[in-house]
Amino acid sequence: MPLRLGPAGVPLSCKGRTIVEGMDDITALGLETMEIQTVRTVAPHHFDQYWQAGILSWKTGFEMNLHGPYYAEILGNKRERSRTLSKMEASLQAAKIINARHITYHVGPYGEYNRGAEANEQVANVMAGVVDRCAQIWNNKDEVEDYAAFPWVIENSPTLIGVETSGRQELWGSLEEVLEVTNHVEGTVPVLNLAHVHARGHGGLRTSEDFGELFDQVRETIGGKTFYCHFSGIEHRMGNALHYTQIKKSDLKFEPLAEFLAEDGDWLDITMISDSPLLEHDAMFMMQQCEKAKHRLFEKQARDDRRNKLAVAQGIDPAELAAREAEEKAKREAAEQGKKAPPPAKEKKEKAAPPAKEKKEKAASKKKAGKSKDDGPMVIDEEEDDDLF
Repeated sequence: MPLRLGPAGVPLSCKGRTIVEGMDDITALGLETMEIQTVRTVAPHHFDQYWQAGILSWKTGFEMNLHGPYYAEILGNKRERSRTLSKMEASLQAAKIINARHITYHVGPYGEYNRGAEANEQVANVMAGVVDRCAQIWNNKDEVEDYAAFPWVIENSPTLIGVETSGRQELWGSLEEVLEVTNHVEGTVPVLNLAHVHARGHGGLRTSEDFGELFDQVRETIGGKTFYCHFSGIEHRMGNALHYTQIKKSDLKFEPLAEFLAEDGDWLDITMISDSPLLEHDAMFMMQQCEKAKHRLFEKQARDDRRNKLAVAQGIDPAELAAREAEEKAKREAAEQGKKAPPPAKEKKEKAAPPAKEKKEKAASKKKAGKSKDDGPMVIDEEEDDDLF
């Protein structure tokens, strides 16, 4: 199961703050991808960085991706839609220069549309036009000589247009809507922002089975095994995402997803981008959780193999042996719980408290012993000495 992990942007720990230096740091951490953020606009002075990153990506196989404008209004009026398309055009040009494998787009609010077929059809029409424009940029044979510095534009496949799930009810982009559009528009892929899916589903991603059902739903709808995903912690309320959080502080846990990937994710090919405020730190955390899930699976398989060998040697069914082991384990746990109660404290052999008369005699003896040298030699009572030590 190929799994590529990386941050959404230049790593926080990167001192140089350039894309190329960020790629070097990501590789040093054992990660394999990153997503360039152009969420507001594409700055022309960054194109030099984009080209350097594209060259490095092409020569090393490092997967580059790009996120288009956040503030999209594809379902808005003509003026709003034109403004959004101009931003998308700039991001397409940047994706070409950077050799991006995916470019992610938001759709935005429903605007004057209601949820349903009409809104989905409008989004599909716009995305089909974006796919055509992307193909023109990448496969323009009339400009082959102009692209000598960008060999991937001629030799590589065009950027895939990603449609991202949204995390708020008033925004277009439920999982079903995204799957319907990407299923009908060739060249588009769903971008599964798992934090948004979790928030919009009122915290529905809790167990490994929940993640399994999600990926099965996508596979049954659009087919294929390649997935582009975002993951982070999320704070949400009433089906709406509020803001990203680090993974450990969210009710969306990565451990169930890691368990699903280890046990049933052999057929998947996933690029997972960390949207967490901790960026590469949480990407590393996800990688560690995946490794732990694999080790747990190997240990379980080793136990099962051992049980099967013992069952064959004893001439019994492995299921029966497993039942016996479970019964013995239950007895052992019950015995341990019984031992947890603290044993009664051992009674120390202490002398009985002396009666009042003896106390007075001892007090008098102490007073006598404490006299000055002029009153005579100091006398130490042996019984009193035993009491002191």
